[in-house]
Amino acid sequence: MNRILVLDPEKPETRRIASLVESKGYLPLSVGDPEALREQAPGGSVIICNARWSSEVLIGGPIPVIIVDDDPSIQAAVHAIKAGAVDYLPRDASDEELGRALDNALADRAPDPVTGSFPMVGMSPPMRELFDSIAKVGPTDSTVLISGESGSGKELVARALHAGSGRRYAPMISLNCATVPGNLIEAELFGHSGEASRGLLETAIGGTLFLDEVGELPLAAQSRLLQALENSLDVRLITATHRDLAGLVVNGQFRNDLYYRLKVVSLAVPPLRDRGEDVLLLADAILARTTEKLAKPALEFAPQTLEDMRAYPWPGNIRELENAIHRAVILCDGGQISTEMLAIEPPKIPDPELSSVSSPDQTIEDYFVSFVTTHQDSMTETELAEKLGISRKSLWERRQRLSIPRKKTRKRGRRRDVS
Repeated sequence: MNRILVLDPEKPETRRIASLVESKGYLPLSVGDPEALREQAPGGSVIICNARWSSEVLIGGPIPVIIVDDDPSIQAAVHAIKAGAVDYLPRDASDEELGRALDNALADRAPDPVTGSFPMVGMSPPMRELFDSIAKVGPTDSTVLISGESGSGKELVARALHAGSGRRYAPMISLNCATVPGNLIEAELFGHSGEASRGLLETAIGGTLFLDEVGELPLAAQSRLLQALENSLDVRLITATHRDLAGLVVNGQFRNDLYYRLKVVSLAVPPLRDRGEDVLLLADAILARTTEKLAKPALEFAPQTLEDMRAYPWPGNIRELENAIHRAVILCDGGQISTEMLAIEPPKIPDPELSSVSSPDQTIEDYFVSFVTTHQDSMTETELAEKLGISRKSLWERRQRLSIPRKKTRKRGRRRDVS
């Protein structure tokens, strides 16, 4: 039976919610003291929490949280959802609205990213070393810089660090710095000047702030972040990047003083190609999750597919693996998934002088160059990025760094025809 934790200081409201929960066939556990939550939370399926006590729960963690607010506002709703709450309701929400939110939370209940079998999967030496480091660093309040290629699972490491810390019942606020325009990111982090709105840094007080792709922060935002860190806010900062921050420091694109503040502890997430048989362990876990999500019958990988997955370099890492399996599950009509369904065959390079690129010593950059140059005339940028398991922005950055600009003649021609 699903156990629903009701955390609210108002006894009449607690009784109303508990009665509703019970009428739906669930077991209500009323908690009138936030401290009691620490012992009961691991056994709950959903938490219904008063906004005044929201700092006591792990929003965005393995247990879905529904926030009920006595004084609701759009701003508070936005902050709650950004923090990871699955729903936000005003105090006067009807039983029907609350019941629907509860049903949705149970239907979408997330797997535990730390203790569950997926997605933190790995038996390879580099992953065992990483797990050991997470166990040591997690309980501290140390600032952590996580490095690794795009799609390798850096955010999962950040969530594992937060969940293993003393701040695990407070929110972990996440922001991907690459997705926010440079002229807006300061307001997102520090709030709007002259207004009452709080930025994410203040929202994360008592918990953890995770800044993904921190190398994309503009210099002005870097300066304000450094200043905020020097003010000793009660926030644990975890950052991640796929870029060479030390190189950015040399080039004047990243502040030297901020760089050393961020890398108090450094953790490196290994790329999937260096994880050996972990590829197959991850593939099995992703396949099971995907077939369940898409309501498909049980599937398995053909023996040759297993060999091909093990040999493939996976330039897009776990994100590419997930995309490939998701596509294969949709296409598969039988009981076995073939390599063709995954669409992971290495590109064929027509120039015999480049045949050495397909040798066992081929680097990831060699593979990227050969794939892009072979397929860029027949694929759009979106298709290329999806095939590689990376974002369009990452594709553009690698093009610039490796000097393989996009040929745009055909694209401009199509636009003229349309207009």
